[in-house]
Amino acid sequence: MIKSIFPIPTTTTQIPSTKTILSAAASVAATAVLVRSVAKDYLPQELRDYVYLKLKTFLASCSSEITLVIEEYDGLKQNHLYKAAELYLVQTIPPSAKRIRVSIPKKEDKISVSLGDREEIVENFHGVQLKWKFALKKVPLKRMPSSDPYEFSFLSEVRKFELRFHKKHQKMVLETYLHHILKKAEELQEKKKTLKLFTLRNDRTYPTRDMWQSVNLDHPATFDTLAMESELKKMIMEDLERFVKRKEFYRRVGKAWKRGYLLFGPPGTGKSSLIAAMANYLNFDIYDLELTDVRTNSQLRKLMISTGNKSILVVEDIDCSIELHNRRAERRKAKMAAASAPKHYDEEPKPQVTLSGLLNFVDGLWSSCGDERIIVFTTNHKDKLDPALLRPGRMDMHVHMSYCTPCSFKLLASNYLGITEHPLFLSIEELLEIKKVTPAEVGEQLMKDEVPEVALRGLIEFLENKHGEGHEEGSEVASVVGDKVGEARMHTKIRIG
Repeated sequence: MIKSIFPIPTTTTQIPSTKTILSAAASVAATAVLVRSVAKDYLPQELRDYVYLKLKTFLASCSSEITLVIEEYDGLKQNHLYKAAELYLVQTIPPSAKRIRVSIPKKEDKISVSLGDREEIVENFHGVQLKWKFALKKVPLKRMPSSDPYEFSFLSEVRKFELRFHKKHQKMVLETYLHHILKKAEELQEKKKTLKLFTLRNDRTYPTRDMWQSVNLDHPATFDTLAMESELKKMIMEDLERFVKRKEFYRRVGKAWKRGYLLFGPPGTGKSSLIAAMANYLNFDIYDLELTDVRTNSQLRKLMISTGNKSILVVEDIDCSIELHNRRAERRKAKMAAASAPKHYDEEPKPQVTLSGLLNFVDGLWSSCGDERIIVFTTNHKDKLDPALLRPGRMDMHVHMSYCTPCSFKLLASNYLGITEHPLFLSIEELLEIKKVTPAEVGEQLMKDEVPEVALRGLIEFLENKHGEGHEEGSEVASVVGDKVGEARMHTKIRIG
């Protein structure tokens, strides 16, 4: 047996204990706190920021990920992409989310949901993993610009989204993913939109003050409940659908993306209800413009520019708002008055909205300041309007709102009484053929009693006592003027009375 004269070394691996590991970690943490405290006390802020930036840049260069920062404000202006990301991420909040922000915005009735501070969301888009994080930082109060001098807006926190992904996907994210977010956010905004009715402010003396004030539009009118001939109702709905789908067509032919409607007929025939039904059907806001409150053409232009896209601008009783009668007749009257009246050289003409200003507003250069807009004029006397205001391109569709017809009555009976047939219907329909009565008057009679028999007999008595026979001349015709693809034009006549 041979024995080595050299000792054979033995290797023993010792695993550090948990106590040793914790002690080392505590020492590192204490050292880091000490270094940070010393740096804060003895190093200038500029040097600390420089070191921090260099360290951050170094760590970023070692990472395969890139981070996009989307802040709520770009300088003093709101960042549209931030709002879009906020809307988009709502639908991707996982059930496991720990912090969720909820609120009800001013003049809204729907709850708004968003991510809480430091909450993260992981999304896969076209096979690419994208990591979202919401960050919130408190800052000193800073006043933000506002269009209303009476309202003060202060910024007390900076909110931002951080989007992290592998740097090799940067081109796809910037050119495809962010545009996808904008498109989806627009669709979501339309779904959660609360319709608004805008009217002019009474105090518009300040140039920076918003000229419009709004309330929620809660009008229940729809095309299903509208007392109108079904054929005409169908034509209006098809015209609206065709309009909202033809963005590229309007751009191709070089026309502003707008549509003009003239609603004419006696009071109480449902012109305002039709406008509300159009707004509910398209999910468009309504701007109610009272021309008598507008002093000059320039003010009219400012009002038009400040209206939003996807909206209906309404000018009711256009024949009573301003003098827009036939210009030839008005010129003759003006010349005769000028010849007989004494001259006062010190008098200055009062500022007013002119017909030319209104026409430029309807289809001139200023009409292209916005997309997907509908302009509606209403009048009780179409014959009093200047022909220049009525031609296609300005008022594309003329809708005559007639007196109540048998078809309209049946719909009203269904709405008010919940019935579609009754033995008294025949007597009422015969009376409607010879009496001038508006849908509003019929509806008022049907509201007087919830029992169908009593309400219908009351309506018969009302119709029998109604003075006058026969419908107004021309009430049986609705003149509809619409544009077709290209330059073609169409005239359609429908019996609605």
